[in-house]
Amino acid sequence: LVLIVIVAAAVLLMQVKDSLFGPVQPTRLHPGSEAPTFALPGLDGRMVDLKDYRGKVVFLNIWATWCPTCREEMPSMEKLYQELKGKGFEILAVSVDKEGGKRVAAFQEAQKLNFPLLLDPEATIAKPYGVTGVPESYIINKEGIIEKIVIGPIDWADPAIVRFFRDLIQKP
Repeated sequence: LVLIVIVAAAVLLMQVKDSLFGPVQPTRLHPGSEAPTFALPGLDGRMVDLKDYRGKVVFLNIWATWCPTCREEMPSMEKLYQELKGKGFEILAVSVDKEGGKRVAAFQEAQKLNFPLLLDPEATIAKPYGVTGVPESYIINKEGIIEKIVIGPIDWADPAIVRFFRDLIQKP
């Protein structure tokens, strides 16, 4: 009887060892993946749901005020936003700052940012998007499919990038 219990325990342990002891891998999205939906509050407290932006190109940026490279790319994001707002394009910048709205609002005011800043102090967006750090950006087409993933900061106002977004907006 003892031998049967030991064998059964060994078999059970082998079946669950990967889930118990294996490394936890974040979900890794790739171009062509459907963008996971989410609903997060904006600075005004109003809930913003990704699915409400179907039919628009969405530039989803996951960032934090304490991140130097995030702060570095924000002015170019504002330039891109000013260039393309109202033309089937939206930026949704999700802050994962644990301090929440006051810090993000102060940052928005200091940087004179006009695109929507969303609050996710619990970083709930991190798991479905497989976020490994900030900034990470996801370019989502009109159908809700990820076109590009950019890890790290870039100059979003670069003419080639603006052209990429214009071309994506023009696609039927």
